[in-house]
Amino acid sequence: MANGKLEGKSALVTGAGGAIGGAIARRFAAAGASVCVADIDLHGAERTVADLEAAGAKAVACPLDVADPASAERAVRLTVEQLGGPHVLVNVAAGASPDGTVVDKPLEDWTREITVILTGCFLMCKYAIPPMAEAGGGAIINIASQYGHIGVPLRAGYCASKGALLQLTKVMAIDHADDNIRVNSISPGAIDTPRSLRRYGTIENARKVRGRYYLARRTGTVDEVAAGALYLASDDSSFCTGSDLLIDGGFMAFKGTTDDLPSPAN
Repeated sequence: MANGKLEGKSALVTGAGGAIGGAIARRFAAAGASVCVADIDLHGAERTVADLEAAGAKAVACPLDVADPASAERAVRLTVEQLGGPHVLVNVAAGASPDGTVVDKPLEDWTREITVILTGCFLMCKYAIPPMAEAGGGAIINIASQYGHIGVPLRAGYCASKGALLQLTKVMAIDHADDNIRVNSISPGAIDTPRSLRRYGTIENARKVRGRYYLARRTGTVDEVAAGALYLASDDSSFCTGSDLLIDGGFMAFKGTTDDLPSPAN
């Protein structure tokens, strides 16, 4: 059921054929937004659009490679032409992140991580901010990570790019405050997604292995990230800009394991 928080607004969500991006697109549509569902996987984007249209929302699928300036510009232009705005931009797109030290990691892997996560956000904002400002302002949300706040072994490219994304968020918030554009980020913890399957085999195993590092004693869900994105996209967060929302089950506050905690009260 629509709650109207984004009624009359348009949103461009990158990586929206995937788990987190798709959940955000669905949450925005339920809040009344029309949504440009952009993804390098066009079939994934079309599946998300089918879900939104089945629920009565207006949506359009768009092929998008955020690392390609021409592709980024086309996605923004499509949003403007078919949906208006954009009033909201959410940068979710991220590629594979192979493990390795800076010695082991091939340059092409490093370059791809930085290009998709960091330069991709730069390009989307570069093209989306002018029409957003012309439409009266809006909100930009960059999906960072708890790993943008700390270092973890063998994740040099991922940690570096997500950490830089946090800083880029702050600078854009400063630069575009007079355009009535708020810029914030979300740093999710371990979230139940297909990416967890690649690293841990099953969602159940991912929850077992990773859940012990969270005060919530579990991993998170894509809907919990989407709820945070809706807050930052809507007027509920009108006094928030240049900030980072940790949706991490207490990981950053604790940085231990729940084996060290007393058992929950019955």
